Amino acid sequence: QVQLVESGGGLVQAGGSLRLSCAASGRIFSTQTMTWYRQPPGKQRELVAAITSGGSTNYADSVKGRFTISRDNAKNTVYLQMNSLKPEDTAVYYCNVNLRRTGFILGDDYWGQGTQVTVSS
Repeated sequence: QVQLVESGGGLVQAGGSLRLSCAASGRIFSTQTMTWYRQPPGKQRELVAAITSGGSTNYADSVKGRFTISRDNAKNTVYLQMNSLKPEDTAVYYCNVNLRRTGFILGDDYWGQGTQVTVSS
């Protein structure tokens, strides 16, 4: 069984910073692409940032230059450093990890429980 536990959300003023973490635990053989999504109130879930196993990154245009995604493979953890936060960044943030479980040939996607980020103006 695999669990993804997110932390680091909260309430912050515009211009402030937060750092989200998402740690995967269980019988994990390897992790592949790790991704952060967010779902603003009343809107659809959208991709924020992704990082491959090799360290290549991809960002939504709306967060480029403000957010940084990183990973610690030894800890099966992905981070999202969010700087210069804006009210429009308010959303529930979810991590998604594509990983291969020990004893399995194929990988699968797993989701975190979500963490609320609220940016006040």
